[in-house]
Formats: sequence, structure tokens, C-alpha cells
Amino acid sequence: MKLNLKLPLYFLALLTMFSCGNAEDDVFFKSGSDTDTDTSNDLGEGETVDECLGLDESELILSIQDQYTTLPGKVSIFFRVSDSDGNPVSGLTADDFTIYEQGQNDDCFNTISASESYARISSNSQIFKNNTYLVLDLSNSVLSSSLDELKTGSISFINNVMPTTESESTQMAIYWFDGEDELHLLNELTSSIDDLTAAINSITDDISSDPSTDLYGAVIKSTEIAESFISDTEDDEIIGAASIVIFTDGTDQASRYTEEDALEKVADADLNISFFTIGLGSEIDTEVLQSIGKTSSVFASNTAELEDTFNDISLIVSEKASSYYLFEYCSPKRDGSGDNNLAIQVTYGSKQGAVQTEFNADGFTGGCE
Repeated sequence: MKLNLKLPLYFLALLTMFSCGNAEDDVFFKSGSDTDTDTSNDLGEGETVDECLGLDESELILSIQDQYTTLPGKVSIFFRVSDSDGNPVSGLTADDFTIYEQGQNDDCFNTISASESYARISSNSQIFKNNTYLVLDLSNSVLSSSLDELKTGSISFINNVMPTTESESTQMAIYWFDGEDELHLLNELTSSIDDLTAAINSITDDISSDPSTDLYGAVIKSTEIAESFISDTEDDEIIGAASIVIFTDGTDQASRYTEEDALEKVADADLNISFFTIGLGSEIDTEVLQSIGKTSSVFASNTAELEDTFNDISLIVSEKASSYYLFEYCSPKRDGSGDNNLAIQVTYGSKQGAVQTEFNADGFTGGCE
């Protein structure tokens, strides 16, 4: 039995700074007396924890994506964790979380033993899908001077981002563009590292028949593909996240679409779509690429640096995908207790953060899977 518990949203958009001064919408909770001026967006759910808990100001951000209960008494919370600068926080375990519950007879929250409640981080593959779209500029300048280095960097990217154990919940597709009004599919979505690597190795210097560069068209079309994926996951009642990674060694030459069209498409995209750009050489427009790659952008001045730039981006893409958690525990609340407040605190190194929500314990009995 899945019960989505929709709550008031209490978030501000956080402009997040990454390697080249880029920003991406994220969220943070206002605390203390600031709660009267809370605003919201649709990135996640939850609210600032009650002051009675006496927690320090949050330096880690927990944005709830979904939550549900399962009889006889399991509470499941799916959320994303980032620091106050918007950087994803990966690698958390159940030991990093503290659970607090407040029932109808409690003045404040009571700590719930993690061991007694069988708290755990569970596989989120049943409710979460994460796709990466690698979009490569294969215009004439790349094919004639940096194809080998692009292949090496792309294969490193694939190996760093894709898990060694194949899973339909984590997939990648590869596209390429030149001057044509088309985003060419090199390899469809797959969880196979071997298939993706073979696709990169199959690129030859005569793959393109149009030497121009339709960069803005590639941005618009790849965003539409990612948005279609997000929409499909919503129809299937699961959570979807996507990363678009665009490589180019130049500027838009086709002039089929405008810079304004491309940047507007990125700005208006679903908040669960992240944008990354990799630029090579002296002919790129770093300001434009930073605006397109609003999550992060990296630049290589020459082909010798290209593999390192792909590795830099792959680290962020991988960590972002790993910053989504399905946290589950067995609640001591029982049928008849009604709606109960729940606070989850995470501690990571010297930083902590917390989020508050509520769950309904109707039908809860002893025992828990």
C-alpha cells in the first residue's frame, strides 16, 4: 500500500556555485524566526524542524522527493542530500541518520533507536531512475584534430559514471551533433558499459557530412529528450532524474536557433535535470557554455587536458546520482495514533541537517519487514 503524503512546501531556490561559477536551482530550509517568510518551489517536500529539538542551523539539505508507508509499520522516505553550497552528498549510511518522532501525547520529539527500528538505506531502483545523456560535438574541427582524445575522454566518463553492475535504474545514451538540424543517436539508453564503449569506438572521421556546428539545436533537442523521460517516469509514478553533458570545441555556427532559445530552454527545464558542459580550445564561448552548463562547466585549453575535464565532470555526475537515498525504518507508532510528526537528521563529518514531515500510522501493528 503506497500512500503519498503531500505536505506544504517550504523552500527557496538556492543558486549553487560549482567549478566555474555556475549555478543550479537547489533548496534550503529557512530556520528559526525566518519561517514566517518561507517560500516554495517544486523540487522537494518537507519543512524546517521544530525548534524544540534544539538542532543547529542546517549545513546539509534534505529535500524529500517522495514518502510512503507499508504495513505492518514501515515508513519510507526518498530524498536527496546536498550541502549548503548545493554540492551533492553521496556515500551516506543508515548510521549517519537519527530519527525523531512526535505523537499526539508528546510535547516534543522522541529519539527512535536506529537499531531497534531496523533503520536502513534501501535500494531505490524500484522508485528511482537516473539517465545520463552524453552529447558530443562531431563537427569537422573535432573530427580532424581531436577525435582520438575525445574518444579517450568519453570512455573514461562512461567508466566513471556507469555502475559496474547493470541496472535499468541507471542508464546512459550517447548523441552527437554537427551542422544538421538533427541530434543523431549514437547509442540508445543502456546500462551496458561495453555497449557504450563500443559506440564511442565506432566513431570515424567521416561520420559527419555537415562541417558546421548546431550547438543551440543540440541543447534544445537534448533537453526535450530529458524532459520526455522525466514525464514518462511521472506517469509511471516513480522519480526521475537526468544529467545532460554537452561537449563542444566551438560556438554555434549553424544559426538555426538563437542563444536566447537555448538558454531559455535550459532555464525552464525540469528541476531534476542537471546540465553540464565541457569546452575545448580557444574558439569556445566560455560565458555561453557556463550558462548552458548551469550545474557545472569545465574547460580544456588543449587536447592533452581533455580526459581530465571529462573526469572532473564525471565525478559530479556520479555523486549527484548517488545523493538520492531511500531511508526506511520500522515505526513504534501503532494503529489509532493517527498523524505523527517525523524528523530525520543526517550528520556527515562536521555538518548536519534535518527535515520534518509527517506520516499516518493507520493500520500499524507490531512487526515490520
